[in-house]
This record gives sequence, structure tokens and C-alpha cells, in this order.
Amino acid sequence: MRVLVTGAAGFIGSHLSQRLLARGDEVLGYDNLNAYYDPRLKQARLDRLLPLEGFSFVQASLEDRAALEAAFDEFKPQRVVNLAAQAGVRYSLENPQAYVDSNIVGFLNILEACRHRGIEHLVYASSSSVYGANKKLPFAVEDSVDHPVSMYAATKKANELMAHTYSHLFNLPTTGLRFFTVYGPWGRPDMALFLFTRKILAGEPIDVFNHGHHTRDFTYVDDIVEGVIRTLDRVPGPDPTYDPLHPTPASSTAPYRVYNIGNHQPVQLLRYIEVLEECLGRKAERNLLPLQAGDVPDTYADVSALQRDTDYSPSTSIETGVRRFVDWYRDFYGT
Repeated sequence: MRVLVTGAAGFIGSHLSQRLLARGDEVLGYDNLNAYYDPRLKQARLDRLLPLEGFSFVQASLEDRAALEAAFDEFKPQRVVNLAAQAGVRYSLENPQAYVDSNIVGFLNILEACRHRGIEHLVYASSSSVYGANKKLPFAVEDSVDHPVSMYAATKKANELMAHTYSHLFNLPTTGLRFFTVYGPWGRPDMALFLFTRKILAGEPIDVFNHGHHTRDFTYVDDIVEGVIRTLDRVPGPDPTYDPLHPTPASSTAPYRVYNIGNHQPVQLLRYIEVLEECLGRKAERNLLPLQAGDVPDTYADVSALQRDTDYSPSTSIETGVRRFVDWYRDFYGT
């Protein structure tokens, strides 16, 4: 297939692009290489893709509608995976406008481009953040997600609503994927594992929010990519079991689906730090702090819908995943 991957120089996007190319797909990567975090890391990911047969690249933003539509028209993708977005819960408290520009305006441009070019299937990144203030665990795709606690989460919830509208009005098949705390080699420097590793190796204290008592459904990047590919290959149709008298956010009478992709094994942050210490062979000096604004105490993915429809659920343990990250980090940074 010809697959357009936005955010191809990003953490998940670069891994996904490699997997698609390895199975023989053509991939057009689309990324603006912005400076939200070190562009050198993004360029290093991209440099691994550029020599591969079947890969081409456009540097531009989702908000640049003309550039996006030109990329669609030249490449003529059959399917699209939209991973480009302004990421980060905490940064959304400082710069909410960036989230509207990329995650709302940019996503609308994606939807319009797909609508007018007969795209077979749009798969897009949502987030576990949409569950917001929900307390019922595990989080299931059938649950209400009407109480986000950050602007980032609100824009991801908006993406799901916008996608449904286009699925309903224009019969555009869309699948939203709620990712749960992704980690692994080539990860994002603003995420906890990367921050902790850098500071522990430098002998600096690490900030441990909520005194380390919150839990996260840490999900290894290869498991995320497998879930993306399984759903990309499964074009949704109308859900024959959908009952408009008892609606669910997970499906519709339109060709629309939403899935959780998580490890469905929440781990306390303190345990995550212990595993990292074991892999590094060093103890962390911990600066214990209260829960940050915009964060939630716990995440835990119910992946039964993903398992039912794709026969897949993530399974990589944090012991395995953190070790692979540390091996990559030491090699990449020479530490």
C-alpha cells in the first residue's frame, strides 16, 4: 500500500514507518521537525528512514493546508496514519494555542484532504488523556470521556468527534487509537523515562510527582506499532450492533472505531524507577513532589475491543522494555 504517515520523524511515527517499509509498503513521511524537543533527535530518526527503499519525505506542518494537499496529490496515498500533533500535557498549560493550531486546525486539514481524495482509511492518534477525571478502572472505550483535565486531552477528544463527523457525513472510514504512556528506544526527551535516565546518569535528582504513587499503563513502542498496523489493515464499517438508544463513544452507524492500545498492566511509578535503577546500575536521588495540574493519578487500559477486533493486545514487560531503552540511550548518547 501507499501510506502517508504524519509525524514520521517522531517517536512512534519513525518506528511505524520502518515497519511499513519492511513489509513492502510505500511511505510518505510528513513532519515539520519543530523544536518542541531537540530537533537533532528527530533528524536522527529521519536519517534512518531516508536511505530506505520506498520512503520519501516532506517537511511541512499540518496547519499548512497547501503543503499538505500538495503532498496528498503528489503521493496519492491509499491510507493515512496521522501521528503528528502538539504533544505534552504540561506544555498545554503554557501554550494552549499550539494545540489548537496543530491538533484542531491541522487535523481538520487532514480530514478534508482525506475526504476529497477518497482515502480508504484514516487512522489517527488519540490519547489515554481523554479519560481525564474518570475514576473507573480500567478505562474502556465504551466509557464517557467528557471530562478532560488538560487542553491536550480536550484536543484529542475533539479529534475523535471531528473524525466521527467525517465518517458520518462523507463515509470516510476512521479509527482513533488511544495510546497509553508510550516508551522505548528513540523516545521523547520530555517523557519520564528519558528525563529520569538523563538525570540519574548525570548525578542529578529526579522530580517524582505525586510522591511516585500514581500508576501508568506503560506501553512499549513496538506493541503500539503492532496495534497501529493491525487497525490500519482493518478498515471499519458501520457497527451492526450499535444501538442509538444506548450510544457508545467506541463505534457508530458510521464507519468509525476507537480503540485503547495499552499494556493493560498498570505499574506504580516507584516500581518503574526501580526497574530503571536496576538497568542503569545506579540509584536515583528523588525529589518527591505533589501531583501536577493536568495530570491524572492512574491510567489502565481495557484492551478487550482491540483484542476482539484485531486478535492482538500488547504484552512487553517494563523489565524488557526499559532495558531496551537504556541500551539504546547508552549507545546513542555514548554514556
